[in-house]
Amino acid sequence: MIVRDSGAITLIGGAGATRAALDAALRRAPVVVAADGGADTALGFGIVPRAVIGDFDSISADARARLCGDTLHWIAEQDSTDFEKCLARVSAPLLVGVGFSGARLDHHMATCNALVRFPAQRCVLLGEGDLMFLCPPELHLPLTAGARVSLFPMGAVTGTSQGLDWPIGGIDFAPDGRVGTSNRAQGDVTLRVTAPRMLVILPAGDFETVADALAACPARWEGTA
Repeated sequence: MIVRDSGAITLIGGAGATRAALDAALRRAPVVVAADGGADTALGFGIVPRAVIGDFDSISADARARLCGDTLHWIAEQDSTDFEKCLARVSAPLLVGVGFSGARLDHHMATCNALVRFPAQRCVLLGEGDLMFLCPPELHLPLTAGARVSLFPMGAVTGTSQGLDWPIGGIDFAPDGRVGTSNRAQGDVTLRVTAPRMLVILPAGDFETVADALAACPARWEGTA
C-alpha cells in the first residue's frame, strides 16, 4: 500500500470538482490522495495531497514541480485507470472520491466498473448532484420519506429490501435486463444483496448518512484491496 490510514481518505480525480463537493468530502475524510491530474485540481483548491498516484499522463509539469518527489508515485502500466491504481494502493475504512464523474461518459462508466472490481473497498463517489457506491451485503439507510433511491446492477444479482416503495425481493437484476432506477424511500431503508454487483445512487445531500451507514456495516465483500 502507498497510503494507509485509520481514518477516511479523499481521492481527487482529474474530471473536475466543485468546492461544495470537495468541502463535504474533506469534512469526513481530511487525508487527500490525488489520482494523476487530480493533483492539479487539489493544488487549485489550495490542497497539498499526501500522495499522487497514476501513470502521469495528465498531471501538469507545474503540479509535478510544486510537489516533493516522495509524494509522486508513478505507476507505468496502462491496463488500469488512475482510479483503479488508487483503489489498489490505498487502504482506509472509507474512501470518498471527488472529481471522477465529469463530462466524459466513458470515464464515468469506468468508475462504475472499478467500484465493482474492488469490492473490498468502501468507496463513495461524490458528485455535484448525486453520489454512488457499491452496496455491501447488508445496508441500513435512515432516509427521509420520498427520497430517491436508484439501484443499478453491474452483473447478475438479487436481493431483498425493506422501506422501498417498490420492494426488490424476487427480482433478477442484470445490466442487460431489469434495473432499479428511481425507486423511493418510505423512510428507513434496509438493503440486502447477494453479490458485490449492485450500485446504489442517491442524492449528494445524503452523503453523511451514507458514510455513517457504511461505517456501521458489520461485513464487507471480500476481493481486491
